[in-house]
Amino acid sequence: MVGILQPGYLPWLGFFEQVYRCDVFVVYDDVQYDRDGWRNRNRIKTANGIQWLTVPVHVNFEEKNLVKDIKIDNKTNWRKKHLFSIRQNYSKAPFFKKYIDIFEEAYATEWELLVELDMYFILKLTGCLGMEDKEIVRSSSLDIKGDRLERLAAICKFFNADIFYEGASGRNYINNSFFKAQGIEIEYQDYRHPVYTQLYGDFIPFLSVIDLLFNHGDDSLDILTNRKTVGGLN
Repeated sequence: MVGILQPGYLPWLGFFEQVYRCDVFVVYDDVQYDRDGWRNRNRIKTANGIQWLTVPVHVNFEEKNLVKDIKIDNKTNWRKKHLFSIRQNYSKAPFFKKYIDIFEEAYATEWELLVELDMYFILKLTGCLGMEDKEIVRSSSLDIKGDRLERLAAICKFFNADIFYEGASGRNYINNSFFKAQGIEIEYQDYRHPVYTQLYGDFIPFLSVIDLLFNHGDDSLDILTNRKTVGGLN
């Protein structure tokens, strides 16, 4: 089974559920950069509710900028702000000390390309979840051409996959018969978001996976995949 998904900044739980389910996970980085997407931002929880962490980027939407080519705007010290926000809001979480070094290392580096920052966190967080042996590759390294559906099918064939694990939004554009003719079955993600113990009152879903990791540590993958339920909220 192959999953193909664009990179994200500090991705949410469903992103890593796809990594977990797939034999090969392809980070789709040679497609057009989307406005208001998740490539450069995500959400954490604070005492005052949701806070966005956004990486500033140089992008001209009149041009067809590929994800892999997007440069970070380092004029402002966004790295200091993001690290401060993570420390401030998760320092009292049970597993803060276990993972904070990952973020200190990341924000000590002046990244040039957004995809390199995203990949750093994707690989590190996959490891934190106990999936360090997963095969994760960037689509730009495969040099596969074609239109939208042709490329997706060709990537599956490249890895000899007969199942394509697609996100729920794929139902809006995927042509199932096209893939079936290629000998590939489509399985759509139907992610059931778990409820788990968080800081700061009522549970808020659809945050970055770091919220789960800081609060639950080694149990995070079992919670993320709904193999373990957690009762009670802080």
